[in-house]
Amino acid sequence: MNSIKLMVEEHGYILRMLKVVRKACFGVMKGAEINYDDFNDMIDFIRKYADSHHHGKEEKFLFKEMQNHLGRIGTNLITHGMLVEHDYGRMYIGELSDALLSVKNGNEESKLDVIANAIGYTNLLSKHIAKEDAAVYSYGEKNLPQDILDDINKKSEVFEIEAEKEGTQKHYIDMLVKLESKYL
Repeated sequence: MNSIKLMVEEHGYILRMLKVVRKACFGVMKGAEINYDDFNDMIDFIRKYADSHHHGKEEKFLFKEMQNHLGRIGTNLITHGMLVEHDYGRMYIGELSDALLSVKNGNEESKLDVIANAIGYTNLLSKHIAKEDAAVYSYGEKNLPQDILDDINKKSEVFEIEAEKEGTQKHYIDMLVKLESKYL
């Protein structure tokens, strides 16, 4: 298994979901009622597939090794760049979840917060993914020793097998396809 290639493929699914989120927000902006079930599915995909599954592999395996083996540049790139952006993404999704609850409880003005946080997240993550695909992953691939890359690949493979047993990948890709058919 090439874990970096897999993470790039996962970015494709995440970017597709970002398009769904954007279209759902556009509908809200144009006056459509919020479909709470759909937004909850989008949040579930983001929290469990994009964050726990995808970012989980990055943070536990690749980024950890980049911090441990690539000196100050690796540490700064990961600690002050990628991990900060992961945390900002989590903040946006937490705020989105709170805003949805506020609208559901009758606060129409919170629709602004739904749109702002959802779009903030989509913009952040689109740029974040572009940086990882264009620079971060290739820097790690070029500069980490082969035995470390092999270890990352082995750990990622075990992680993927466990997730597959739980049906994680199929569940979230099916969810994505369902939401795409509705919003795109």
